[in-house]
Order: sequence, then structure tokens, then C-alpha cells
Amino acid sequence: MSYFFQLLVSGIVVGSVYALAALGFVLIYKASRVINFAHGHFIAIGAFTAYALAASLGLSVWIAAAIALVFTAIVGYFTERVFLKPLVGQPIISVIMVTIGLASVFGGLIHLTPYGSGNFSLPGFLPEGGVSFAGISVSYPQLLAVVFTGVFLAAFGWFFQRSTIGIAMRAVADDQMASMSLGVSVEKVFALAWAAAGITAAAAGLIVGAISGLNLEGLVGIGLKVFPVVILGGLDSIPGAVVGGIIIGILENLAAGYLDAYIPGGGTGDVFPFLVLLLVLWFKPHGLFGTEEIERV
Repeated sequence: MSYFFQLLVSGIVVGSVYALAALGFVLIYKASRVINFAHGHFIAIGAFTAYALAASLGLSVWIAAAIALVFTAIVGYFTERVFLKPLVGQPIISVIMVTIGLASVFGGLIHLTPYGSGNFSLPGFLPEGGVSFAGISVSYPQLLAVVFTGVFLAAFGWFFQRSTIGIAMRAVADDQMASMSLGVSVEKVFALAWAAAGITAAAAGLIVGAISGLNLEGLVGIGLKVFPVVILGGLDSIPGAVVGGIIIGILENLAAGYLDAYIPGGGTGDVFPFLVLLLVLWFKPHGLFGTEEIERV
């Protein structure tokens, strides 16, 4: 039984990372209805920026992390301004193809740096060990992941409920034309959504670096794991991103813990989230918390 609870706790930690990464994906989709296939590369950009500042320049990991969050937000902002703003009003497939192209460009640029291949670890900034209770162990980086995710979700919850810009973003997500008629700058909201997505992506990358180290393929792979999360929770639902992330993280760990021994080669943890995605699409296409839209014919 302790093995089950250990897998459960580990799944919640992994799910917290997925939830944080999915939050940025949902922010972009809510504001502009754009599916960002380059999201995993934003995660990598934030993580490797922090690593470069901490390892090469000797900055404190906390300072490097703060700079990385700001830098990735700037990258997200100008990505929308330069590449996506000219496509406003164009078919959605054109926008999707641009994000796929951006993923290739960002991946190529990262490969030109010393961090394009190999494994890296953030300099130690947390004490060794962790917390144990009833046979369940949680390391300090794992505790940081859960706390960090909770802080970000609380901050974004306040932002959307209380701030003027957050309320404007919610208005644009509900009805762009009505928002424009009330004087809301839709273009500004789009750019800020990409900047906010950059912040959450960088935060997810930093947590991964603290827990398991940095690897380009692994970080980009988290961007792919976001798809089952947001499909399960609902593409336009922030609470859905959180619930979906936790569920996918738990299912992934349980599948790896109990099924890998019976499957030649293992790897069930990597496949299971996508099986969940297919099942959810079959029975509930809009996800658990997604908005079901009825279009007039």
C-alpha cells in the first residue's frame, strides 16, 4: 500500500509540472483560439536561460530564475507581435503551421548553443534529503514543485479575477467583437497572453530542472504531454488545466509503476496519457471543464 501512495504522491508532483505547463497553453487558447505547438520549446528556453545564467555567470539560482521568467515572457510577447499578429483573420490552419514552424526554429537555435544536446543540472540551491511520512518520501525539489505551482495558480487566479488586464483577457476570451466595441485592445491582450504563457512555461522548465535535470528532448516532450492534459481538462479552462495535469501525472506514474513489469520494454507511462486523450475525445470532446459551443448554422 505504501508503494501505491508513493506513486500517487510522485504523480501529484509530476502533475503539478504538467498543470503549470498547460496553464500557458490554455492562456493562449482562451485569448486567441491559437494552439501553440512551440510550447515545449518555450519551456526549454526558460530552463536553459536560467541554467546559463546560474552555471556560466555564477548568479544565484533564484536570481537566474527570475531573469529567465522575464526573458521568456519577452520572447513570448515578441513572438506574437512579429509572427502571429500579421495572421489575425487568417485561417486557423495557417496560424497552427506557423507555430509548428516556430517550434522547428526555436529547436534549431537551441541546438546551436552548448545546451542543444546532453544533460545538465541546475546548481544546488536546496538542502539534501526531503520529508518522509508513513513510508512516503518527498524530496525538497518535489515540495518546491507543488508549492511553486500553487503560488503561480493563486497569482494567476487573482490576476484574472481582480486586475484590469486580467478581466480584459477574460472578456476577449468570451467575445472578441464585444470586447473591441467596449474599447478593449484585443491585439494587446493577445500579446500579453503569449507573455504570460512564456512565464508559466519557464516556471515549468525550472521545476523540471530542479527535480530531474535539464535535457532538450525531455523539456520539449513536456510540451507534448500538455495536449492530453488540456484535452482532458478542457482547452479553455484554467481549473481544467490543473485537474487534468494532476490526473495525467497520477495515471502516468501508476501505469509505469504497475504495468511496466508486464510490458516488454516498458514505457507505459509515456503512452498512457495519450490513451486517456483518445478516450476523452471519444466520450467528451470538450473535456471535463471545457466550454461547449453551439454554433448557429
